[in-house]
Amino acid sequence: MVVLSVPAEVAAILLDVEGTTTPIAFVQDILFPYIKENVKEYLQTHWEEEECQQDVSLLRKQAEEDAHLDGAVPIPGASGSGAQDPQRTIQAVVDNVCWQMSLDRKTTALKQLQGHMWRAAFAAGRMKAEFFADVVPAVRKWREAGMKVYIYSSGSVEAQKLLFGHSTDGDILGVVTCFDSALSLILFLTFITSGAAEAAGVHVAVVVRPGNAGLTDDEKTYYSLITSFSDLSLPSSA
Repeated sequence: MVVLSVPAEVAAILLDVEGTTTPIAFVQDILFPYIKENVKEYLQTHWEEEECQQDVSLLRKQAEEDAHLDGAVPIPGASGSGAQDPQRTIQAVVDNVCWQMSLDRKTTALKQLQGHMWRAAFAAGRMKAEFFADVVPAVRKWREAGMKVYIYSSGSVEAQKLLFGHSTDGDILGVVTCFDSALSLILFLTFITSGAAEAAGVHVAVVVRPGNAGLTDDEKTYYSLITSFSDLSLPSSA
């Protein structure tokens, strides 16, 4: 791969997370399996806490909206038999969460519970976020050069903050900037060639990483490709 020069008008770099900043394997083999493997234990441990009950209430509301879907898993109400048998309700929540995740759903209710579970896991040192080796050095360099760095993900904002706050490189939240710039001034680094970013007027570069899906010849020709964040050359005016 050749060095990619960042357009002079770009004032910020927008980073995709999975497959670009963190390995797909970390997300698919560690982050999400952790939820399925530990959701029952988490619910039993935190069941009486207000936050947990709020999570369950939101999941219950989502379950009601999903009642018409094939395989949907209902969650007993706060009153009635479910209230008398919390273990029955807990199992229903577990089954509902696993059902949603099997469909790769991104509902607010599911993301909220996942975020709270990951927060507890990171705080307890049960896991640390993994980043490709070139990410942190490059982001620090970009920030020192005056470039703003934003994070894009379909996951919750809290989940993204957890990754950067509990990484194998330590707490690196400080290297990320809040989103406060016009899209046209952004360079989006992603591994997905959806075309949505270009439609919004964003500069796009595709990051080729181990484990990512292969690109077609047309995609290789159309998109600017890099294999490392260090392949970016910032404009001298940055």
